[in-house]
Amino acid sequence: MTLRLRLTLVATAVVAVVLGAASLTVYFVMKHELFKQVDTQLAQHAAVLQRNPDQAFHGFDQYSGDFYAIVGTSGSVAAGNFLPPVDASIKLVASGKKNGFFRTRVIHDYRVRELVVPVLGPEGGAVDVVRIDDNVIHDLNRLKFILIFVTLAGIGLAAIGGALVSRTTLAPVRRLTQAAERIARTRDPSERVPERGHDELSRLGHSFNTMLAALEDAIETQRRFVADASHELRTPLTSMQTNLDVLRRQEQLDPQTRERLLDDLHRESHEMRDLIGGLLELARGDDPRLAREPVQLDELVEDSVERARSRFPKVAFEATVEPTTVEGARDRLERAVWNLLENAGKWSPEGETVEVTLAGGELRVRDRGPGISPDDRALVFDRFYRSEDSRSMPGSGLGLAIVREVAEAHGGTVTAEEAPGGGALMRLQLNGATRNGSAPDAGNS
Repeated sequence: MTLRLRLTLVATAVVAVVLGAASLTVYFVMKHELFKQVDTQLAQHAAVLQRNPDQAFHGFDQYSGDFYAIVGTSGSVAAGNFLPPVDASIKLVASGKKNGFFRTRVIHDYRVRELVVPVLGPEGGAVDVVRIDDNVIHDLNRLKFILIFVTLAGIGLAAIGGALVSRTTLAPVRRLTQAAERIARTRDPSERVPERGHDELSRLGHSFNTMLAALEDAIETQRRFVADASHELRTPLTSMQTNLDVLRRQEQLDPQTRERLLDDLHRESHEMRDLIGGLLELARGDDPRLAREPVQLDELVEDSVERARSRFPKVAFEATVEPTTVEGARDRLERAVWNLLENAGKWSPEGETVEVTLAGGELRVRDRGPGISPDDRALVFDRFYRSEDSRSMPGSGLGLAIVREVAEAHGGTVTAEEAPGGGALMRLQLNGATRNGSAPDAGNS
């Protein structure tokens, strides 16, 4: 069953219930009012005979259309214009043992409304007044027919109106469905659906277009990533292939040349390993399945600093850290911290110092290298980006890109600045990082 049909049926059912309830209410209210009028007129007629039953012996005809009879205490009819069947209830009223009453019954094959009241006076007896209900029943039947017709017509109009309204209302959804089907068929997320109005369906269309834009951007980023990765992998592979081709003619090479080629192959294999590792790290992105746990960031930074001192023995690393806890993936945080330290050590001249500070939930790494030009600061965190100065140095251009990926995956940021007195200053802020024993920083929560 389609959504359009369901909406139409729901609208029709609601109208049917409302009209049915209204029709029943009208019918029973009118029925009560009509019988109340009849009862009132019968009561007025009976009251006259109740006070003066002698009028019945002289052809009482004040209320034309009604039939009346005076019933004695013995149960016999003493006077009147019809002969009612006298049952036990009428005899009890006539004998003074029962109060008056209204009822509906059949007399001589006619459905009648009957009122029996005691005669006021010492002689006793009862007044029996009846009226044939044909007119009332006819009016009620006609009202019933009208109400049924109105209810059925209302249900039909509701069905037609519901179909039209559902068709109009679901038009944006139909356009979204058609767009989604075309995108699934053509695999082209550049298509957009029209956005009209400011209602919920328009917001749905806007959200759909936003999703398509994000999907298109993700696909384009993936394409660039694959193209860049292919390009970056091709360079060391080509170099390795060339060296291997030369080594195949090793009988023509002197020992020094062969040793140099083997050293190049070893270096290039390490570059390939680092590049592939960086690509895998970037491919992980902000994976929600990554296990997150409380991480002692200060201990992680201290371990990374010790590792950097071994990796760059000619550069001094000074660390000032305060106890800090952050919720995240430890291995990814460790990779980001190490990439910052490795970048600083790589650019620091021999004998210089790299200052590492962890305070207030922010990690700052300051080196005294040549620094980063203003034009490069906005690009150094892009994948595979390498400035002109860095192209002569080993690296894949993925280290700082991984830092940004990790920072964003943890709700943080990373920025590059010019350090006072020269060099570069990297700032890594992580969302939710807290000093041990303190509440989270309101600005980062």
